[in-house]
Amino acid sequence: MRFLLTLAVLGAGFCLASDCGAAELKFYVGSSGPGAEGILTSSLDSETGVLSQPKLLAKVQHASFQALSPDGRHLYSVLEAAAGRLGSFRVEADRLQPLNEVDAKGAGPCHVWVDAAGRNLLAANYVSGSVACFPIRADGSLGEASSVVQHAGTGPDTNRQTGPHAHGIYTDRNDRFVYVPDLGTDDVFIYRYDPEGGRLLPSEPKSGRVTPGGGPRHLALHPGGRFAYVCNEMGLTVTAFEVDSATGGLKSIQEVGTLPEGAPRKGVTLAEIFCHPNGKFVYVSNRGHDSLTVFASGEDGRLALVENVAGVPATPRGFALSPDGRWLVCAGQGAGTLNAYRIDPTTGRLTDTRQAVPAKAASCILFAR
Repeated sequence: MRFLLTLAVLGAGFCLASDCGAAELKFYVGSSGPGAEGILTSSLDSETGVLSQPKLLAKVQHASFQALSPDGRHLYSVLEAAAGRLGSFRVEADRLQPLNEVDAKGAGPCHVWVDAAGRNLLAANYVSGSVACFPIRADGSLGEASSVVQHAGTGPDTNRQTGPHAHGIYTDRNDRFVYVPDLGTDDVFIYRYDPEGGRLLPSEPKSGRVTPGGGPRHLALHPGGRFAYVCNEMGLTVTAFEVDSATGGLKSIQEVGTLPEGAPRKGVTLAEIFCHPNGKFVYVSNRGHDSLTVFASGEDGRLALVENVAGVPATPRGFALSPDGRWLVCAGQGAGTLNAYRIDPTTGRLTDTRQAVPAKAASCILFAR
């Protein structure tokens, strides 16, 4: 048996990896914008939080957001261009082997999601405001769309809400419902989901609503399934919803701001949101303010501010929590770096590891399975 010697940064002396429980947690990095190279990979030491230097796995353009198959053997990426495409890849040791590309059935794809059973890939198209479902073939490649839905509607902001802008797409843990935050209409659209047929079906109610002008962007479902949290890109708030287990309906129970009192709001937009695996905390990134906001999630689903962590890498478009819930890795699209933060499992607070590794135009973090 081979042992790896790891230097413990918070304590004295050395320890064996097998004794410390250290592991290299692999993750993928999407990139988009000036200087972007494609899809990269890096890893995080589960004991020290030290990040490895990222390596390029696939040289593709506009690869802003990715999703993995449940077994981790295939990766899917948006190719975020006006003529939207989606790409499928087989995960290999040192590269992503391209399988095929398909038409995203809309303009400006920005988010993808693989359902819990690994049957279908779902995509949200921002520019056109449409969503689509694609069957995943036995070899991991994508078939032609089995369902396409065009959103309709507007919001009060005459600059950004003149039409629909689907910004995220998510299945619930049982593949019964699909949720789509639409920045252009202030809806979180709800669909009944047929995973075997790959169909998005009308639902009643058809959506949950955020405050007009909020611009819902991304959603995080609570691990217990009873609550959902939506970050509102334009309103700089998080809306907490109670989820109806029978209908999938979303009942708004709270809206809370993410910025410190008195903080400038001009040029600030929210980006990503995740629930901690233990269900006790919710994390949100603030672009422009360049900070991470931490909330505690109560038994009733309501949020209470824990802290706002300033000085994260510029334009934190994407971040992710490690599967063990001990680390947060943040992608600074503007800074072109990745930064790691230790998570206190009791309080949810973040401790900066004071390191940064280069990743040009980093926009998405996705931990391997």
